[in-house]
Amino acid sequence: MTKELCYIVDQISREKSIPKEVLLNALQSALQSAARKRFGGRANINLRIDPKTCAITVTETKRVVETVSDADQEISLSEAKKIKTDAAIDDIVELPIHLEDFGRIAAQTAKQVILQRVREAEKDVIYNEFKDKKGTVVSGTVMRREKGNYYVSIGRAEAILPVKETLPNENLRRGDLIKAYITDVQNTSKGPVILLSRTVPEFVAALFKMEVPEIADGAVIIKNIVREPGERTKLAVYSSNPAIDPVGSCVGMKGTRVQAIVRELRGERIDIIPWNDDPRILIARALSPAQVDRIGINEEEKTAMVIVPDDQLSIAIGKKGHNVRLAMKLTGWDIDIMSESEYSKAKAEQEVKE
Repeated sequence: MTKELCYIVDQISREKSIPKEVLLNALQSALQSAARKRFGGRANINLRIDPKTCAITVTETKRVVETVSDADQEISLSEAKKIKTDAAIDDIVELPIHLEDFGRIAAQTAKQVILQRVREAEKDVIYNEFKDKKGTVVSGTVMRREKGNYYVSIGRAEAILPVKETLPNENLRRGDLIKAYITDVQNTSKGPVILLSRTVPEFVAALFKMEVPEIADGAVIIKNIVREPGERTKLAVYSSNPAIDPVGSCVGMKGTRVQAIVRELRGERIDIIPWNDDPRILIARALSPAQVDRIGINEEEKTAMVIVPDDQLSIAIGKKGHNVRLAMKLTGWDIDIMSESEYSKAKAEQEVKE
């Protein structure tokens, strides 16, 4: 029995990645619970499992008394001396109990408790595995959609990807392979809850860290990143090493690095600009792909007036204002944009008034 028990414990330990001692403790607790139930719930029934041999020992403890009034809890001095020669009144002695005394109900109880403890241990293992992965990207397989959530298999765990955290018009199906960003890992009474997102700007930043070695090793730094999911992402990058082109590093040879990220984001546009401490230069770059003629700034109010060629106005503003809105978020400046003709007209009207 002990060999079979050790084999089962080793097998479960390997399959579920649960430490052997955790399983043995659960098994010991379960069998002790079953043994006490078998003997009427007596608290003086004890069970131990040898961690090396898996040998099971069941004992009952009794107090040595002159006159026995409770045979379940007490033992006479003469009987105690047969077990422990130097026994004295009020000593506690242990008497062995044979395992054969276990009944079918006790064994079934033990099995149920073991399964419960294994499930609890599995939950702890999963939580410990993922608790430090918050803020990282994981790959997974879409399993199903229920009540506004996708359930994604990420290894031994099942994570939750709310539909609102997917890209616009993204309809995921069972079996789809996706990447997502872990926004939170919670340890609840029902087990670990792993929350995912594909819409946060940090998701794109993490994808760049995976694709661009220079970002992963700190040679290139993402100074800021802003995003309107499904439409456009803008990120400003910087390198203190003049020999490293931060934008080129992100784009990759023939655009391979950025293209891999664009594919994951279902064609979302990505603007990568070099960071500059001069707000004029930074604002002009942030309005990419539009070309800028000139910029006037008010440093106290942190506002900027940007003049662009007439044919660049719609590009600078972007579809539904996406481009200028993201440029403001990226730079932290309030930006007004005027076309060259609008600016000339406004300037002429002002001169007439003067």
